[in-house]
Amino acid sequence: MTPTRRRPAAAIALVGVVILGLVVARGLPDSVATDVAGDALYAAAAYTGLVLVWPRARRIVLGTVAAAWCGSVELLQLTGLPVALADRFPPVALVLGSGFDPRDLAVYACAVVTAAVVDAGVSALLLHGGDAAPRVGGPE
Repeated sequence: MTPTRRRPAAAIALVGVVILGLVVARGLPDSVATDVAGDALYAAAAYTGLVLVWPRARRIVLGTVAAAWCGSVELLQLTGLPVALADRFPPVALVLGSGFDPRDLAVYACAVVTAAVVDAGVSALLLHGGDAAPRVGGPE
């Protein structure tokens, strides 16, 4: 898919992912399921945001950068800095989280792979009308 078609699709997807993330974070009771869903949506937002700003990049690069971002933010939580920042400005917790959980690293990896597969499928549908099999490795 061309970047001129990929970018608008990513923008629409990112808005949807952010809205779902806010519903999960603010509208549903805290549970393991909402924690996992929130982490998956965070990783999907990272991937989709990268597609939006870097539409020519290959999916493997986007996925690697998104997973590295998510993992770095999770490890940053070990320092206590995100909690301190969120105490001063609560919305920071939506971006930097609040406490380290090793399970989150696995959720991020799975969600980024899922986002790349969905990206490939949407690209194939928009480019070929669903006639071609998606390629996870590239942005075509």
